[in-house]
Amino acid sequence: MHKTPQVNEVNEFIEIASDFEDPLEVIREALSNSYDADATQVDIKIEQDDEGRNTLVIKDDGHGMDEDNLSSFFDLGNSNKDDAIGYKGHGTKIYYKSDKIRVETVKDGTRIESVMDQPWAKLNNRELPTYSVDTTDVEEPSRTRIEVHGFRAGQGFDPQQLTYNKIEHYIKWKTIGGSTAWYFNDDFHEMEITVELSPSIDDTRDPIKTDNRLKFPAENLDPDGEFVAEEMCKHYPPRELTVTLDDGCELTIEVVGMVGGKEARNKLPTYGKHSAQFGIWLAKDHIKVERYNDAIGADNEFFHFFFIANCQDLELSANREKIRNKSGDVYQAITDELDRYMTKVCQESWYRNYIDRRKLEDKKRSIRSQESSLQERLERTQEQEGLSPSNPAEVIAALERYSANGAPNNIQIADFQMDDEVNAILATDDGFDNASLQVKLSDFFEDETPLTNIDRFVCWKLGDLDALTRIERSSYMGESIRFDFQNNEIKYGDGDSESISILELNGKIT
Repeated sequence: MHKTPQVNEVNEFIEIASDFEDPLEVIREALSNSYDADATQVDIKIEQDDEGRNTLVIKDDGHGMDEDNLSSFFDLGNSNKDDAIGYKGHGTKIYYKSDKIRVETVKDGTRIESVMDQPWAKLNNRELPTYSVDTTDVEEPSRTRIEVHGFRAGQGFDPQQLTYNKIEHYIKWKTIGGSTAWYFNDDFHEMEITVELSPSIDDTRDPIKTDNRLKFPAENLDPDGEFVAEEMCKHYPPRELTVTLDDGCELTIEVVGMVGGKEARNKLPTYGKHSAQFGIWLAKDHIKVERYNDAIGADNEFFHFFFIANCQDLELSANREKIRNKSGDVYQAITDELDRYMTKVCQESWYRNYIDRRKLEDKKRSIRSQESSLQERLERTQEQEGLSPSNPAEVIAALERYSANGAPNNIQIADFQMDDEVNAILATDDGFDNASLQVKLSDFFEDETPLTNIDRFVCWKLGDLDALTRIERSSYMGESIRFDFQNNEIKYGDGDSESISILELNGKIT
């Protein structure tokens, strides 16, 4: 007797949809679908009503969907889009994490309207959702319009966590909106993209209007000046690397990139922690997936480089965040070829000159900074009437004076490590606190240091309040953050937020 393995369809839909945690992934999937439909224009609007309910509207002028295409849109694993970005039919399942999906599409003179009610609630109630299909003959151009009502991701989707800048950088860094295909293909498919947010979400600028090209900052091979290494930038033009596998199959790797200093790299639309965005990126469909920084060797710092190596033979996870075939000969062949290519880049005279120039400038800058610091300290010592800390160690002295002068809470330094992110452990009346001692609170947030293990901030003063306000508007390391100086605390994180207390010493010491 033979038995056929069974599939729990509800669980499969839930699992695939749950793979998509970042709410911005809905934009990535929308752009990929529009690109696959040969759209030249895609418009995305995110709205929020007075009661906080959100709606995403995605419109494009692509070739539209017929009933078979619509089935593939709603079904799981039977996409009919061969050799397209969404060839597995997984990406559109992100729309299932919502209260309603409405599709209106026109193809070859037929308009189809389709509605799926309560897809996420029904799936979580162990029920497969259904969708309606109504067709009408029309004389209208092809197009598609998708509405997603009540979309959610992770613990919940709050449109107010979005900003225009965050979305624009995400589009350029993690979607087909930042494609490198235009460097290689004469018949590159151009697509104009607009994104509009309700004023209640972000009213700080006009809607996003961009194309689907990732562009490098201008070359600057040998700038004039004394401290200019940070401005240096060299492009490495597009190259197709061909690799033959043991079975005779050929792989094509499309590589393009740049090397540059910090000022040059800052002109790129990075998304996420800045220092983690650079290096050697592996890509499929010219969308970056994972970094392979081993290609530049241990002697070179990855953040000088920004290269994209695209290969269509990479296999990706359902949410496109990971490469699945790392253990196979395809991945090994790709990385071996990248090792050879990047070794040549690192041996070039221009790169060696850039590194040497940067090191020399850093030394000169350090010497000048030290001289300036000594002079400033001398002048400050001569002029000031009391303590004015300039480093965490001096904040310790201020904290001890604060505690010794009858502070409401007894706080003692139990341990201090100058260079650690959590540089102090404080002994208080209530136990021990992990703390970060800062001259200015705003300095801590410049390098996007994690807040995970910090119970308390102790600072001499708050610092740049405008910078903290900008961080509050745009989120911090992907999480919401609120600086409540009236109650001397920071609220951090979505959902059940964490609370971190702030002790500002300036004005509390006589």
